[in-house]
Amino acid sequence: MGDVIQLQVPQLTKTNYGNWSIRMKALLGSQDCWEIVEKGYIEPGDAATEAALSNDAKKALREARKKDQKALNSIFQGMDESTFEKISDVKNAKNAWEILQKSFQGVEKAKKVRVMEKILRSLTRKFEYVVVAIEESKDLSKMSLEELVGSLQAHEQKMKLNEDSENLDQALHSKLSVDDGETSNNFSQGRGNRRGYRGGYRGGNRGGRGSRGRTKVEN
Repeated sequence: MGDVIQLQVPQLTKTNYGNWSIRMKALLGSQDCWEIVEKGYIEPGDAATEAALSNDAKKALREARKKDQKALNSIFQGMDESTFEKISDVKNAKNAWEILQKSFQGVEKAKKVRVMEKILRSLTRKFEYVVVAIEESKDLSKMSLEELVGSLQAHEQKMKLNEDSENLDQALHSKLSVDDGETSNNFSQGRGNRRGYRGGYRGGNRGGRGSRGRTKVEN
């Protein structure tokens, strides 16, 4: 059963290196081989040097070689013929992993940049200045997709806050305008009432004087 599980190696394609490498790390880790791929091991320079090693050192060397070949075999199983040719002459699993990493990470990075550029081009004009800022201050090839999305979301939140602030300013301005209008109207009406009162009072006086004048004539 263990051998069957080891044969379930993910297949590397031109477009799935990121996911493939994650799955391969997990697989090699389950085989207790990832450390040998990540760090490698030191081979003796020649047979005489190897023969001079202590028994413990020879045992550790044999164990390292065994793990390395096991890891390299798993990596080979995930290759198609054209990709296998890239690493067919490698001496160890670490070397094979590094070659694949350099070959396919460049493709993944170019693909990621194209996706990010497409996202930026599709944004509306209100994002225009933040797009320019991102393109001028940051290298898209070194920026993750998550970082780009986070920057855009932060900008969108900032715009919403500004819009709310503008709406609040407009509301306050409208209220003040209404209040000023009511104050002016009340003031005008008050002045009108006072003028009317003074006018009526004067008219009454004039009317009173007129009545007294007519009484004298009749008498």
